[in-house]
Amino acid sequence: MAETTPLRLLAEDAEDLAVISAALQDSIGKIGDISFDASARRLTLALNRFRWEAGGKGGERVRAGLQVGGVLGVKSRKLRRDAKGAVVELLSITFEPGEAPGGAVVFTFSGGGDLRAEVECLDVVLADVSTAWPTPRTPKHD
Repeated sequence: MAETTPLRLLAEDAEDLAVISAALQDSIGKIGDISFDASARRLTLALNRFRWEAGGKGGERVRAGLQVGGVLGVKSRKLRRDAKGAVVELLSITFEPGEAPGGAVVFTFSGGGDLRAEVECLDVVLADVSTAWPTPRTPKHD
């Protein structure tokens, strides 16, 4: 495994969010690891992130936490909230501007599901929270 410093990123605009989206592409998580705390206005996702930056043969994954602040509400489509153990694969995260500085952070998952968080402003933090482990499966795209 390649030794690297744990990834820690902050997004306060759409370009920053694109960097986080690239780092999280092909991350895997469980529906039960997505939580919205309405009183704290915080959406949190725990994911197993593929370490694209590690390069090389094979690959590595690391446990990562993503937190979205200033969340006014969350809606999901084609994600089974009753199946806490269901596995999802994250394809991308985008920002759809609304009334400035707010808008929506949209998480797109494989299989057509998505999660939409209406936010006051863009405030997203990504942090690796474990050491990396080897994985024999490198995600492939057409």
